[in-house]
Amino acid sequence: METRNAASAIVRQPGEGARRWFFGGGVHTWKATEHDTAGAFLLFEDEMSLNKVTPLHTHPESDETLYVLSGEILFNMDGMEHRLAAGGVAIAPRGVPHAFKVLQEGTRILCLQTPGVAQAFYDGASEPVGAAPDGLDTGGSRQVDFGRIRESGRLNGGIEIIGPPPFPEP
Repeated sequence: METRNAASAIVRQPGEGARRWFFGGGVHTWKATEHDTAGAFLLFEDEMSLNKVTPLHTHPESDETLYVLSGEILFNMDGMEHRLAAGGVAIAPRGVPHAFKVLQEGTRILCLQTPGVAQAFYDGASEPVGAAPDGLDTGGSRQVDFGRIRESGRLNGGIEIIGPPPFPEP
């Protein structure tokens, strides 16, 4: 990846931005990439299905802010659980263990990582929407693959998986 010295001016309308199916479940729409912002931040919308969970993890080199656009999540940060509905926000400073579970169908979050140093992880743990042989537009029926997420983190940095999802199975 080429190094940039200055951020790009960006204007993206609703629905605009590259769409990638994340192996952890959900479709990311990239609003501002690490490249766009010269590494200052990374911003994406995540459309998720009911009961999606993330493993317990940290971001060793970036702070992560999650803003709930619609729906509701159960957010576990440093061992404490918090329910966040539309309009709610959670900020996980670098190195703080966290995970979340989607509680409502149609849940969408806006994720901001500062600085934007995890692009290679997300690229390695996702694929462009429509790239699968089945040609799915949403990725909704694809299986979550925590192994591929862990491997992308190992190869690309940006995340450290420290345990399974901290939520009881339904």
